[in-house]
Amino acid sequence: MFKQFSKVSIRAVWAWVVVSSLSACSGGLVNPKPDDLGPDPATLAVRQVWSSKIGVLDFPLQIKINGHVVTVASTDGVVVSMDARTGTELWRNNAGAGISAGVGSDGHFAGVVTRANELVVFENGILLWRSSLSTQVFTSPLIAGERVFVLGADRSLAAFDAKSGRKLWRQQRPGDALVLRQPGILLAKGNTLLVGQSGHLTGVNPTNGTVMWDAAVATPRGTNDIERLVDLVGGVSRQVDVICVRAFQSAVGCVDTTRGITNWKKSSVGTVGLDGDNLRVYGVEDDGRLIAWARASGEVAWTSERLRYRQLSAPLVLGRSVVVGDEVGLVHFLSRNDGAILKRLSTDGSAIKVAPVAAADTLVVLTSNGGIFGFRPE
Repeated sequence: MFKQFSKVSIRAVWAWVVVSSLSACSGGLVNPKPDDLGPDPATLAVRQVWSSKIGVLDFPLQIKINGHVVTVASTDGVVVSMDARTGTELWRNNAGAGISAGVGSDGHFAGVVTRANELVVFENGILLWRSSLSTQVFTSPLIAGERVFVLGADRSLAAFDAKSGRKLWRQQRPGDALVLRQPGILLAKGNTLLVGQSGHLTGVNPTNGTVMWDAAVATPRGTNDIERLVDLVGGVSRQVDVICVRAFQSAVGCVDTTRGITNWKKSSVGTVGLDGDNLRVYGVEDDGRLIAWARASGEVAWTSERLRYRQLSAPLVLGRSVVVGDEVGLVHFLSRNDGAILKRLSTDGSAIKVAPVAAADTLVVLTSNGGIFGFRPE
C-alpha cells in the first residue's frame, strides 16, 4: 500500500492513507477499541440471495448501476457486469492492466482507467478503444450522451467520443499541491456536468468544458499542504436540484445547482461521501459517528455513536434504513429516524470500503477480498 503523501506530479494519496499518516504524526495514537456490538437486533428481515467473486480490490472503486445491471471491477483489471436480481454475469472482460479508477457506465458503454494512465472503454463487454491520458485518474469516468468524461487527479477535465475515442476537449486548471487518491465528484445533471474541483462544486458545459458557475463548499486554511487540503470526495446526496457534498476532513454542504450557490455548509471531519433523502443528509465522521443533518438548514438532526472506531464505508439510504459496511465485513442497518441499529449482516470478513448500492430491490455489497453479495428483504 502507499505510505506517504506526494505531489500531484508524483503520486496522490487515498483518504484513509492520509488519515493514518496524520495519526502517526500525532504521537502514534491508536484508535480506541470499538464497543462490543452485542446481539443482532434483527428488527429487519433481510437475507442473502446470491454471492459472486471478483479479484482483490485495493483501488477506490465506484460501483455503477444502470437499472438492474451492476458493473464492478477488480485491481487486476477484470471488469464484470451483473444482473443484480440474480447475480448472473452478463459479461466479463479485462482492461489489460491494473485499474486505478472505475467503473463508469451508461448501460451500453463502460469505462475504467488503468494504472498506466490509459482510459479503456468497452461496448457491451467488448473492448472498443483505449487512449493514453496525461495524468493519473482516481475518479470513475462518467459516460453520458455517448461521451466519456474523465476527471484527472490534478482536477483537469477531458471529454472523449464514446464510440471512436476521439478527444473532444480538455479543461486544465491550476493543480493543487496535494490531492486525494480517492474518487472525486463527476456527475451529470441535465445538460450540466457537476465537477468537484478543490473545495468547490462547479457547473461545467459538457460541450466545451466552460465553467458556468462555481460554488464554494470549503476553502483552504492552515500553513501547510496537508492542512490546506479541501478536495471534494465522491459520494453525493442528490434531491432534485440540490446536491449535498463532503469536503475532505473539513465540511459538508448543499449546493443549489440551478443558481450555482451554496445553501449551507457545516464543519465536519470525515473522508467518505454522503447519501440522503428529502429530509436529511447522512454522513460518517472519521471516528465512526454517523450524523444526520437537516437537508434544508444543515442543523444536526441526530448522531449515532454505536459504530465508533469501526472504519465505516460511505452510507446508503435504503428503505427506512441507512446502510454502512465496516472493516470486518459487517453490514449495518440503522434507522433513518434516530440512528438506532436495526439489523446486521455478515459477508466474508474483509473490509467493506466501497459504499453499498441498491439495484432492482437488491442491496449489493463488495468487499476488499472481491466478494460480491446480494441481499434482499424477505
